[in-house]
Amino acid sequence: MDNHRMEIRKSTPNIGAEVFGLDLSQPLSDQQFQAVHDALMDNLVLFFRDQKLTVEQHKAFGSRFGKLHVHPAAPGLIPNHPEIFVIKADEKSTQVAGEDWHSDVSCDLEPPMGSILYLTEVPPDGGGDTLFANMYLAYETLSAPVKKMLDGLTAIHAGERFYRGRYGVDDAGKTYPSSEHPVVRTHPVTGKKCLFVNRVFTMRIAGFKKIESDAILEMLYRHIETPELCVRFRWRADSVAFWDNRCTQHQALWDYFPHKRYGHRVTICGDKPF
Repeated sequence: MDNHRMEIRKSTPNIGAEVFGLDLSQPLSDQQFQAVHDALMDNLVLFFRDQKLTVEQHKAFGSRFGKLHVHPAAPGLIPNHPEIFVIKADEKSTQVAGEDWHSDVSCDLEPPMGSILYLTEVPPDGGGDTLFANMYLAYETLSAPVKKMLDGLTAIHAGERFYRGRYGVDDAGKTYPSSEHPVVRTHPVTGKKCLFVNRVFTMRIAGFKKIESDAILEMLYRHIETPELCVRFRWRADSVAFWDNRCTQHQALWDYFPHKRYGHRVTICGDKPF
């Protein structure tokens, strides 16, 4: 692959782009790093095909964008590589990662900046697509009265409900993260506002009665799932998706049971939403 001929092609007008001509197993030059970073800021999620990555190369690519995050709940299944989150589903699975719309680990005090998923095995007949949604556009397409209502509100994000007992390890006595974040956050690089609540981790809007909070959140979740906000990525073996976790949400479809899907994810540390 000729790393000097990088090309970026939009997947949809609103979100997503495919990057051609970049071999992620090789160290990025400063120019390449800047090009990938800028493309991510512009398109929110980037897709790469035909990649062959070792665990070390996958981590090295992620590390160019920041310190790597260690998941608060998932067991480290790759010895000596706690930063690798294994994504696996097969005929024995009773659930898979990411079935509901979410932003990764938004319950952390400093939720991840981004995630890089590399799949090496995909179902033989298709399926297992991932949908990504643009949270800038989700905010921008709200009506003015709803934007005014949300201004200044915060919400509680908690890992307990989702993580407890999920990964088949003894987590008795373990405390999972819980944090309070703005309902509308400002992206630290672009300065643009985006919605920052999700079905998996957001428990309630602070200061509201439960019936009020539930109604507002459900309205926002249904809005987030509008097809026009989304891109749908069809995986092939040796594909990579790199998403900005601050301004996107994603959902992994589990429509391929009992077939197998396998890959590794690295996640990049972020900062406290403001």
